[in-house]
Amino acid sequence: MIKDILVNLSYGTSQDGVSNYAVSVAETFGAHVVGTAFYPAIVGGVDLSANFIRAQQAEAREHAESVATAFDEATRRAGVSAETRRIEAGIGDVPTQFAHIARRFDLSVIGQFERDRDHRTTNIVIEAALFESGRPVLIVPFIQKDRLKLDHVMVCWDGSRAATRAIADAMPFLTRSGKTSIVVADTRSAQSTDLPGADIAIHLSRHGVNATIERIPVSKIDVSNTILSYAADAGADLIVMGGYGHSRLREFILGGTTRGMLVSMTKPTLMSH
Repeated sequence: MIKDILVNLSYGTSQDGVSNYAVSVAETFGAHVVGTAFYPAIVGGVDLSANFIRAQQAEAREHAESVATAFDEATRRAGVSAETRRIEAGIGDVPTQFAHIARRFDLSVIGQFERDRDHRTTNIVIEAALFESGRPVLIVPFIQKDRLKLDHVMVCWDGSRAATRAIADAMPFLTRSGKTSIVVADTRSAQSTDLPGADIAIHLSRHGVNATIERIPVSKIDVSNTILSYAADAGADLIVMGGYGHSRLREFILGGTTRGMLVSMTKPTLMSH
């Protein structure tokens, strides 16, 4: 059941796509959606450097207010149950605060960072939510224009704990999907005769999920690109996968495939750790 959704609004340059997608998820599940807009704390002082910092912070606060207002309008137009929280925080504290807030929601929705234009903070918010919230994270590509579609959901399966957690967290999406492909990125010989994923396909079928198994040979160094290429060719609407890595104090160490997906994703992706 997805009844409480948290959305990060403060950072990024493509917030319309993130907000619209989150609202469409709330509509699908009849959920309450909360947008969080973090305001940077204003520093004191009167010297030139402090004045410059205050100007930058004022601009960031204005941007946060604008995306919060836009989110209010989008939820009002859609007629969904919603609220917006405006939260003052130091920029370095935003990821941890967001992750802690996300623990009390069923799902958090965050926009993908844009490498050439976006704040590094956005990526850290994704990583913090993934590793510290204990909840699934739905990442929306910055190119995303469409609302939630579930005609074809693609599940990345490797038998790991993280992949298992992702499937459990994604079950509300999977049971509403037209079809679900269980994709096994096989780094072994393409001549292998066993079929990984058969047991999880049976498990999903018992939940009423129309699941099939697809095996795609892939090299160990190119898993993320292979997944994204297959998703594009198959017309997947949503990717479900485990998020790999670990956190050490405030340093988040991503696995190679997870990092590659966050950088290059072209489809909305639900990750769990």
